[in-house]
Amino acid sequence: MSVEFPSRKHRVIFPTTPISLPLTNPEGSEKSLQSLVESKCPSLFHDFRTPWWLFNGHARTLYANARLAKEDQMWYERKILRVSDGGTLGLDFAPINTCHLNDNSPIIVAVPGLTGGSHEAYLRAILSPASITVKKGGLGYRVVVVNLRGCAGVPVTSPRLYTPGHTDDLRLALIYISQIYPQAPLLGVGFSMGAGILIRYLAEEGTASRLVSGCALACPWDNVLNSRMLHDTFVRKNLWARALGMNLRKVLRENETALRSFHGHPLAAALPAALALRCPTLSLFDTTFSSRVGGPEPMFPFPSLDAYYDWAASHVVLKDVPFPLLAINSTDDPLVRAVPVGSDGNPNVVLVRTKYGGHLGWFKAGGGRWVTRPVLEWLRMTVEDIAHELGNRHPVHVDEAGFFREMGRDGMGCKFIRDGGVLNGNLGPKGLMQEL
Repeated sequence: MSVEFPSRKHRVIFPTTPISLPLTNPEGSEKSLQSLVESKCPSLFHDFRTPWWLFNGHARTLYANARLAKEDQMWYERKILRVSDGGTLGLDFAPINTCHLNDNSPIIVAVPGLTGGSHEAYLRAILSPASITVKKGGLGYRVVVVNLRGCAGVPVTSPRLYTPGHTDDLRLALIYISQIYPQAPLLGVGFSMGAGILIRYLAEEGTASRLVSGCALACPWDNVLNSRMLHDTFVRKNLWARALGMNLRKVLRENETALRSFHGHPLAAALPAALALRCPTLSLFDTTFSSRVGGPEPMFPFPSLDAYYDWAASHVVLKDVPFPLLAINSTDDPLVRAVPVGSDGNPNVVLVRTKYGGHLGWFKAGGGRWVTRPVLEWLRMTVEDIAHELGNRHPVHVDEAGFFREMGRDGMGCKFIRDGGVLNGNLGPKGLMQEL
């Protein structure tokens, strides 16, 4: 069932098969997901006007990428994790002052977009109000940003980066967070590529997921179809496809010394060809590098770019997401043209399509982003109004080397190795690395 706004600027698609959710009230009553969303997430149904000078999806997306918002101030405390394959993750925790938090305070775990990190303005627009105290108008939650390998000042220490299809780094970060705060409900928020990783993680883990809800913003969904549409017009190909490809090549250049040190590894062998690309599109970069050496054998190399994109797609696993998931996309998004028209029968999924917003650029006339309030309402609803059982998680043990490992998954592990210091999240990526 779908609900249309009178202005037809938004479209909210509720599950066709409604379910009754257990609520956290003394009577233990149940309520449908639709009725709960309608009562607890009113901002999701509020119309918004975009600034007149952001006249199309390209302009809104450009502004979202160029703008380093000053109003969403964030400072983080970084924790450096070593994972069992030798790689490194950077977890940025906020707020710094935690006197108002308890061990069971909800934690929002954020996964940035392609080549992004905790400094991104689109991310801070949600995490800043989520992490300030209730007295100051926020949620009063703890937040953690999972900075992937080679991004936001995280060093590359193994012959592997990351891809949209890999969920292990998010899985390992969640193992660490849940061991430090075992009583805290974990809520996932993913942006663009990070949204796809989040959805794939929820689907793969099923009811053993360490996240009890998710929110996916500007998810790319069908990578094959959206890649073709990204390259099918002059503007999208030369503005956005090349920007994405050049950003990925920039990550290689920033970590070139480390990557070249892995002598004899296929990644080091593929590096010169990828670095030699001039203004590559996303598909050219992924053909040359990501689909070939983006992960270990025997899965890599993939026989074709489409096979790689199919493997990393999130739309095919939407039916398997076991917990409440809110996914918001914009009709005028120049990077993501194809989105699901339904939840594939999954009663846990609510899909929202806005008329305006570009790619992660839901700006309102008068200031701020429309998307912030609906996301905060959703997260608060899923943790405060829906009863969750945290006991389904895979048990974790600590091995002789100090790695946290899940029972039955001894091939994967993570451990804390050092503090990364306090970071100024209001600076760009160079500023973050200078802080390190």
